[in-house]
Amino acid sequence: MELHLWLSFVAICIMGALSPGPSLAIVIKNTLAGGTPQGYATAISHGLGVALYAAITATGIAVVIVQSPLIFNIIQYTGAVFLLYLGIKSLLSKKVNQVFSDDNMQEKVQVNGWRDGFLIAFLNPKLAIFFLALFSQFLTGDASDEQKIIMTATVGSIDALWYCLVTFTLSRGNIINKLRANSHIVDKVTGSFLILLAARVVIS
Repeated sequence: MELHLWLSFVAICIMGALSPGPSLAIVIKNTLAGGTPQGYATAISHGLGVALYAAITATGIAVVIVQSPLIFNIIQYTGAVFLLYLGIKSLLSKKVNQVFSDDNMQEKVQVNGWRDGFLIAFLNPKLAIFFLALFSQFLTGDASDEQKIIMTATVGSIDALWYCLVTFTLSRGNIINKLRANSHIVDKVTGSFLILLAARVVIS
């Protein structure tokens, strides 16, 4: 792939990663609840999930997902159920009164960042549509495996780096402690947002 095309591809991927949604909410929630290690785990696993969809698109399997209403709906509704589960879990959480160190948070709160990040990405079949539209502008029928690998790695890396940056920013200074001091409010807002997203999937 020529450099100017790759840079255009990178710019589009960055804009896609920056768009707010359930992924950002989960990264913030897991960083506050489980500490920065869980925030980074969520960010990296989300990038892996996105990269998987990119690889699926590059190999042409995404066409099957998009063209099969049954497969698409199964993935979409499973994702809605997962969002609902995370939303209810957030709404039922209680305020934690303690010294907010990462070690203490990991002892008090069970967070599975590797699972949450990957599933939020993998259970979003709209990524298949996005990548089909995106890759069709950059991949030709005779595209080499090297080019497909570069594009897949670019997508996953940009996504993971963005959410790692979010986690890093939250962990600097006193930001994370202030947010954790109001964790019950953050959880309620996050939980409501995730449930609304799940509802939108169901009624759409």
